[in-house]
Amino acid sequence: MKIANYVILIAFLVLMIYASLGFPNRGDANARMNRETSLTGSTNAPSYYIHNANRDAHTPNMVTVILADYRGYDTLGEETVILTAGLICFLLLRKKRIPNDQK
Repeated sequence: MKIANYVILIAFLVLMIYASLGFPNRGDANARMNRETSLTGSTNAPSYYIHNANRDAHTPNMVTVILADYRGYDTLGEETVILTAGLICFLLLRKKRIPNDQK
């Protein structure tokens, strides 16, 4: 059983390394994600965010505009998941008080 676990782990690591070989090099200006337009000719989302963040939201902080305005529902969902996980941890780890008459 232990050998099977190691074989599965090694196979998974080999698969992850093989999959990562298809990624573009870091900082590659010709990578698809760094182009101004997509293959269909439309503007890529990152290019739109960079060029229009200040005009759309009248806020100089681009990160705030992206997280709060453009991707607001995504951010709300992530915050909901984090809040739920925190509440579950709190409820599981809290100490229950035993009333004096049951001691």
